[in-house]
Amino acid sequence: MNTDLHQIEVRGIPIEIVRKDIKNLHLGVYPPNGRVRAAVPLRLDDEAVRLAVVARLGWIRRQQERFAAQVRQSQREMVSGESHYVQGQRYRLHVIEQDGPPSVGVRNRTTLELRVRPGSDREQREAVLYAWYRRQLRAQIPPLLAKWQPILGVNVVDWRIKKMKTRWGSCTIEARRIWLNLELAKKPPACLEYILVHEMIHLLERHHNERFQTLMERFLPNWQMARDVLNRAPLAHEDWGY
Repeated sequence: MNTDLHQIEVRGIPIEIVRKDIKNLHLGVYPPNGRVRAAVPLRLDDEAVRLAVVARLGWIRRQQERFAAQVRQSQREMVSGESHYVQGQRYRLHVIEQDGPPSVGVRNRTTLELRVRPGSDREQREAVLYAWYRRQLRAQIPPLLAKWQPILGVNVVDWRIKKMKTRWGSCTIEARRIWLNLELAKKPPACLEYILVHEMIHLLERHHNERFQTLMERFLPNWQMARDVLNRAPLAHEDWGY
């Protein structure tokens, strides 16, 4: 349970501190603006946090520079001519108003066709598109689990999809449940595989420590390439980091 939430400044960088009943200090830098957050054990005071931040200033500034340089999309208005992404491929949206059930489909490898009822607004059109994204992502995941569970020797009891603002994925270790960000439907398949494997390896190693890195290198040697592709992909209007 959080017992304290406040902010300090270290060499011009605001640091959001949240104290929890945890063993180790964790630093994170989050898009879109490089917000820095420290999850801190209850026993550590602000001076200890300050020293930890100073020791990682170079890494923090590199993450902030990467987010600042990343291509960003403005909020999608859900009108014909806009660019939208499906599994890493860019498509032009073509909106068709018609009576009948809404639908989405890829046409001619260049066009994302969105059929909606006459008079539908941006939110309604977006809801149709994201329901389709969810179905696409849901179809991609079972084959990947079937591939990786025997390789890693782990069993994922449950997996779910949701929109998340600060993570591409997460793992509830006790329940053996994996959460995947709905936005992964827009990213290349290799990125989805990387995130899924990353979360599955947390069932073998909870922390992002040396053993975790060794397991990633062993089972998915190209994981850094997939991470870099994910980080270079255009950020949505609301986005997250990993």
